[in-house]
Amino acid sequence: MPEESVYRNFLIDNCSFDAAHDLAHIQRVVKTARELLAEEGGDAEVVDAAAWLHDCVTLPKDHPERSKSSILAGEKAAQFLNSIDFPESKIPHVVHAIEAHSYSGGVESETIEAKIVQDADRLDALGAIGIARCFAVGGKLDQPFYRMEDPFCEHRDPDDSLYTVDHFYKKLFKLPELLNTKSAKKLADDRISFMKMFLSELRKEI
Repeated sequence: MPEESVYRNFLIDNCSFDAAHDLAHIQRVVKTARELLAEEGGDAEVVDAAAWLHDCVTLPKDHPERSKSSILAGEKAAQFLNSIDFPESKIPHVVHAIEAHSYSGGVESETIEAKIVQDADRLDALGAIGIARCFAVGGKLDQPFYRMEDPFCEHRDPDDSLYTVDHFYKKLFKLPELLNTKSAKKLADDRISFMKMFLSELRKEI
C-alpha cells in the first residue's frame, strides 16, 4: 500500500482546493473510511486510494459541469495510480469508488469499497464540520445565511441556490437515509442531532 506521503504530495502538487474541499477534508474522509472499513470489511488498498484521491478534481458548486467532477477525478486518479505501480487490477475499483462518491454525479456504488468511501465523504457534510463546510461554501457563493421572512423553510420549499441554511433542508438532513453502511448510519445520528441543536440556537438568536 502506498505511503500517505505519496498521496499527500500528489494532491498538494497537482490539485486545487477550496475551503470545503481541501486537504483537511480529504484527510478526514480517509480517517472515517478506515473506521468504516474496520467495521464493514473490504479491500483496504482500494478504500485508502479512493478516499485520498476522491476530490483530486473538484469543480465549484456553481460550475455548469459540477456533476462531472467525480468522473474527471477518477480519470486523474487512474493516471496517477498507474504512474506509481499501484496494482493494475485494483485501479478500476478505485476509479469506481471515486466516481460513485459524488452526490451530484448520479453513479450508484456497486462495491463495498465504493459504499464506504461514499459514506465517509457524506459524513463529512454532517455534524460540526458539516456546518462549517456548509457556511464556507455559502460564503464563497456570496449567499445570505438565511431568508429573513422564513429562515427555516417552514412555509416554503428550500432553495439552497439562494440561502445557506436552506442547504440543511434541501440536502444535508436527507443524507443519513442515503448512507449505505450500518456503521455510517450510527455516526450520522449523532451528527444530525448536533446540527438540529445548532439550528435551535440559531432560531433563538435570530
